[in-house]
Amino acid sequence: MKTVAILQSNYIPWKGYFDLIHEVDLFVFHDDLQYTHSDWRNRNLIMTAQGPKWLTIPAGRSEKRLICEVEIKDQGWKGKHRRLIEQSYRGAPHFEEHRGLLDFLYDNEISNLSEYNQRAIRHVAELLGIDTELGDSRTIGAEGRKTQRLISMLRRVGATRYISGPAGKDYIDEEMFVDAGIELVFKEYPRYPEYRQQFAPFAHRVTVLDLIFNLGDRAPAHIWTGEGGASGADIAFPPRRRMSPPGD
Repeated sequence: MKTVAILQSNYIPWKGYFDLIHEVDLFVFHDDLQYTHSDWRNRNLIMTAQGPKWLTIPAGRSEKRLICEVEIKDQGWKGKHRRLIEQSYRGAPHFEEHRGLLDFLYDNEISNLSEYNQRAIRHVAELLGIDTELGDSRTIGAEGRKTQRLISMLRRVGATRYISGPAGKDYIDEEMFVDAGIELVFKEYPRYPEYRQQFAPFAHRVTVLDLIFNLGDRAPAHIWTGEGGASGADIAFPPRRRMSPPGD
């Protein structure tokens, strides 16, 4: 059995994205799709004293292009994002240990959004000990639209099982998977345990950097166990209060 997932690249995604990568044999970045502005493709959340805060790559609002065609002319965002992350996480237990991760993320001249996201995700996946094969839909090729396009790619890579994100329930034609003889599974994110963040109340849906800077080498085990805590889907962001930085 060969299990595959196909998903657009995101800007330094949350832990659930890496949980999905860890669960499959082949993960395919699907970036030859229409770009949608103000989406996970060009932004994500970090935890601050004021609560979760958006970090947004200035990729423009035009949706008349594919994700892989998005070019960011102004590179000033990299220094700004780095400074905001340093300000928010310098008191985290494992920040200094993993400060070099910021060098990798922001000390480069990459201007293509897809290239930037994929490079960052591959690096973080390696840091988390994930050995899943990572591919790109542009090198696989596909025919048709929507579900037929997915099935076309899955056939070309020899997939027998496909894991879709929960949102896939809104657009995937399940009967077409039955006809193709490919098992379809919708990812159900586990009730990830909470951990000590620097600020309260706890928020799950922030970039995976939060997990790495707070848990260090324990970050992978936190994702794969999925025990206790509240589901990320249930998290709201109410008014915050500041709490002292935790110990290890």
